Amino acid sequence: MPLIKSISGIRGTIGGKAGEGLSPLDIVKFTAAYATLILSKNNPSKTIVVGRDARISGKMVLDVVTGTLTGMGLDVVDIGLAATPTTELAVTMEKAAGGIILTASHNPAQWNALKLLNEKGEFLNAAEGNEILQIAAQESFSFAGIENIGCVRSDPFYAQKHIEQVLNLSLVDVDAIRKANFTVAVDAVNSVGGIVIPQLLSALGVKRIIELNTKPDGLFAHNPEPLPQHLTEIASAVKTQKADVGFAVDPDVDRLAIITETGEMFGEEYTLVSVADYVLSQTPGNTVSNMSSTRALRDVTEKYGCSYAAAPVGEVNVVEKMKETQAVVGGEGNGGIIYPASHYGRDALVGVALFLTQLAKSGKTVSELRATYPNYYMAKKRLDLAPDTDVDALLESIKKQYAAYPINDTDGVKIDFPDRWVHFRKSNTEPIIRIYAEAPTPEKADELAHSVMEAIQK
Repeated sequence: MPLIKSISGIRGTIGGKAGEGLSPLDIVKFTAAYATLILSKNNPSKTIVVGRDARISGKMVLDVVTGTLTGMGLDVVDIGLAATPTTELAVTMEKAAGGIILTASHNPAQWNALKLLNEKGEFLNAAEGNEILQIAAQESFSFAGIENIGCVRSDPFYAQKHIEQVLNLSLVDVDAIRKANFTVAVDAVNSVGGIVIPQLLSALGVKRIIELNTKPDGLFAHNPEPLPQHLTEIASAVKTQKADVGFAVDPDVDRLAIITETGEMFGEEYTLVSVADYVLSQTPGNTVSNMSSTRALRDVTEKYGCSYAAAPVGEVNVVEKMKETQAVVGGEGNGGIIYPASHYGRDALVGVALFLTQLAKSGKTVSELRATYPNYYMAKKRLDLAPDTDVDALLESIKKQYAAYPINDTDGVKIDFPDRWVHFRKSNTEPIIRIYAEAPTPEKADELAHSVMEAIQK
């Protein structure tokens, strides 16, 4: 598989020639470029936090990254096996100059990646990402002399620090969760969620925990993306073992999928909707999600007399919009919860704690809670185009065709109809248009997506 370089980091499959996969040479080059950017900021701290998921390649990648960082004159705090949100929090707790998360998120086991953080524990912005790409391409970095080589320090306790931070959130009610006497099933796909999610549940007072795939050995028991077709095992376990709720996370624990007591999917899009409903019921305020996320968040937000805003796709864009609108909660429709009272990053631990608090206080079952939200269904399509297609001109033509409806063109083109919407955006790497449509029924969502595809083809 090709090596994929972007403003948010570098990822690829392990093995092969340099430049064709995520080889040690590519890791050195990109890490050195990141270190060069960090050093240019003249931050008084010269410390970088490094955490990783449980992938088999993780130790190899860690050794290369830490060696490169110390070779550039930076000190490293190695927090070991750690969730992405744990690493983000560790950056601020250490008052570090930045952080690197070694994870390919929901990609299969043969993949790995470097996700890059600034001194706030947040992903780099587009300008910083482009600067790193240029530095790496030109190899315009210089390693430190013997007198300035950095050092490595290990701190394996950040998972517990993260859990304590979650427990201290004002909207997390440990007593209510304990009294509810929940039985909770967990599927952590044999990565770091297998360490931190059961520990969190125990700290929240959950006494019966059904653990599936919680051994952090990187041998993913199923496709690691937490989608319904990959979660049949936990769905069955919740139902047969009479659990109150099931939680599934991806390998780096920034996405949360919920399973009802009947073994049905709560809906990945509705993780954020439900948590936002609880947060807004206690602390009314604005919300944000990306443009391809469900309209249900807007509906719930307006129920409380508050304002919803849509951001371009990408966590860094959602965070930027949240800060701009002073949102109290936000995230993405892939099960990513961003709760600024904790930190500006998707965090499944925060999602679990807030959802269980909501569930305990509501007195409802998970399926009853889900029934309180408006039903929308999403269709996702892609349209392959000829390599010489002028995609920008094509999108402009579609905008004119649907000019009678509200249009948002900050990230591709999103058209809002009275009870449905469609969003299409071009790929940055291929002659492809990705089409997302949402409507009150699956059939109407599919019909809308196909009608726009036909309009584009014409």
